[in-house]
Amino acid sequence: MQLPVQSQSTLYAEGWEAEAGPDDLLETARAADRAGFDYLAGCDHVAIPRRLAAAMSTVWYDPVATLSFLAAATERVRLLSHVAIVGLRHPLLTAKQYATLDHLSGGRLILGVGAGHVQEEFEALGVDFRQRGPVLDECLDALRAALGPDEFPEHHGKLYDFEGLGQRPRPVQERVLVWVGGSSAAALRRAALKGDGWLSQGDPRDRLPEQIERIRRLRDEAGAQGPFTVGAIAEPLYIGAARWEVGRRTLSGPPEMIAESLRAYRAMGVDQVQVRFRSRGRHELMAQIQEFGDSVAPLLS
Repeated sequence: MQLPVQSQSTLYAEGWEAEAGPDDLLETARAADRAGFDYLAGCDHVAIPRRLAAAMSTVWYDPVATLSFLAAATERVRLLSHVAIVGLRHPLLTAKQYATLDHLSGGRLILGVGAGHVQEEFEALGVDFRQRGPVLDECLDALRAALGPDEFPEHHGKLYDFEGLGQRPRPVQERVLVWVGGSSAAALRRAALKGDGWLSQGDPRDRLPEQIERIRRLRDEAGAQGPFTVGAIAEPLYIGAARWEVGRRTLSGPPEMIAESLRAYRAMGVDQVQVRFRSRGRHELMAQIQEFGDSVAPLLS
């Protein structure tokens, strides 16, 4: 699940999140950990321009700081950046941050990456927005080296060049999984050829099979080997009979109905589904998380 509070776009944030803070994040993370969720996710934006602030808000917690904060309060749930705009930073800096997170959490990191979409953000940080695709492509190659087992990683590319520079701590994981986000043709190709998985950015159900088939075809044509995880984002959920207006797109009803609807993703070739619960406050969110873990999750496997 995507964490509440840490990003507050009007597309998904609940009203109560505007006044929420660290305690709400901690309780959400602990509840998800207890309920058996696979991962918690945090978003990434450095700065939001005025023209987008009304829609996106300017509340975007730093994902490394946030996930590290929650790592100490949880035991088993994995920690996903969904998604880190790694092209905004030098890959050695990104590797240092996320290798430390993996080390501190005992090997629970999943690095989700994306190209980004806010032009002013790139310009302010001195990165060419128009070249963000090629920048991300090389960042991924550099990060593969910098997050690998070698204390002195090496990469020689057009944009980044380094060797003989040691970085410790190393990640606990022998291979940090990299999931690539985005739904454009370029993002699908990047995920298929450079990633360990794909993070759909809200593709509707009727479009997912076509997107998944394209990724599979690209991997087959390239002879790509190894496991690959396909992800999807479900409709907003509310378990039980809602006594308030949860929105027409919300999937609401008894656990059996919600589980049946979510199982349809597996038939499309989806391996993991990210969920978000409608709620009017932290206590209702905690109840929804627990109910999902108790009553819905057992029906999914």
